[in-house]
Amino acid sequence: MRRTSMPRSALTAMFLLLAGAAWAQGGGRPEVDWVELAMGFIGGLALFLFGVAQLAEGLRDAAGDRVKSLLGRATAGPVRGLLTGVAATTLLDSSSVTIILLIGLVDAGLLGFAQALPVILGSNIGTTVSSQVFAIGVDEYAPVAMVAGLLLRALAGRDDLRAWGTALLGVGLVLFGLHVLGEAVEPLRDHPAVLEWIKGMSTPMLGVLAGAAFTLLIQSSSATLGVVIVMAGQGLIELPTGLAIMLGAEIGTCSDTLVATVGRSRHAVRAGVFHLLFNLVTVTVGVLLIDGLAAIARYTSGEVPNQVANAHVAFNLLGAAVFLPFSARIAALLARAIPDREEPGDAGRVGPVPRPAD
Repeated sequence: MRRTSMPRSALTAMFLLLAGAAWAQGGGRPEVDWVELAMGFIGGLALFLFGVAQLAEGLRDAAGDRVKSLLGRATAGPVRGLLTGVAATTLLDSSSVTIILLIGLVDAGLLGFAQALPVILGSNIGTTVSSQVFAIGVDEYAPVAMVAGLLLRALAGRDDLRAWGTALLGVGLVLFGLHVLGEAVEPLRDHPAVLEWIKGMSTPMLGVLAGAAFTLLIQSSSATLGVVIVMAGQGLIELPTGLAIMLGAEIGTCSDTLVATVGRSRHAVRAGVFHLLFNLVTVTVGVLLIDGLAAIARYTSGEVPNQVANAHVAFNLLGAAVFLPFSARIAALLARAIPDREEPGDAGRVGPVPRPAD
C-alpha cells in the first residue's frame, strides 16, 4: 500500500502557501476556496494512489508467478531482456515492482547481473503505457471499470479471476482519481497568482526538482505523470514545464529500488545503482536537450497532455536505444566500481547464470 499521510501534509502546505500569495495579490480576499480545492486535490490523489495499489495487488496475484518466470528467462540477449522488461512492467504497471523483483532474482543468483541491465532499460519503457492511457482521457468510463471489477471479485469462483477483478477495480479507481483531480484544479486556470507561480516552474531545473520531490513524497512516478497530464489538460502548465516535471519523476522513482538493495548482495546493489545512474544521465541529457524533446512532442500531437505522454515514450525509447548496445560493458565497469565481498561461493555471478538442461 502507498503511504498517503506525508503527501497530504506536504500538499496542504503547498496549497496554504499558494493561498497566501493569492490573498496578498487579491487585497486580502481570496478568489478561490482553497480548502475545498485542497481537499478535492488530496482526495483525488488518495483515490489515485489507492487505485494504483489495488491494480498492483491484483496484477501481482494474477500474473506475478508468470512475471517472475519471464524475468528469470531474460538471458537470451540484450534485445530479449529489453522486451522482457517492457512486458513485465506493462503487466505489473510498475517499473519499481519489476526492478525490485529483478533485484531479488539477481540476489538469489537466478539471473546474472549483466542480463538484468537490459530488463531495467525495458522497464523504463513499460512505464510509458500508463501515461498514454492517462492522456487518452477515458476517465468518464471509470465507474464502468469499478463496477465490473467489484462484480468480478464478488462473483468469480476462481482466485485468478478475483485477482483480475481487483486489478480492474484499481484501473477504475485510478481513472476516477484523475477525474477528481481535474475537477479540483479547474478553478486555478485563470488565477493570476497561481499561474505566475507555476510559470516559475518552467525553468528546467526547478521543474526537475519539483518532479523528483513530488515522486519521492507519493512514491509513484505514474501518479506524478497523471497529475502533470491532468494539469496540462486544464491549461495550468505548458509543455516545457510538464517535460521538466516528467524528467524529475524519472529520478524520484529510483528511491524504491535503491531501498530494495539494502542488505542485498553486491550484484543486487549494482542493479540498483545502474538504475539510478541511467536515469541521472538520461535526465541530464534530457534537460540539456529539452527544446528538442519539446519539438518532437509538438510534432506528434496538438494537445499538451498527449505531447507530454508522447515525449515520455520518446525519452525512454531513446535512452534505452543508446544504452542497450553498451550494457555488457557497463556491467563490467560496475563490477569493478562495486567489487564483490569476500564470501564463499559468491564469485562468477556477473555473467550469465547456467541454465539447467531441459
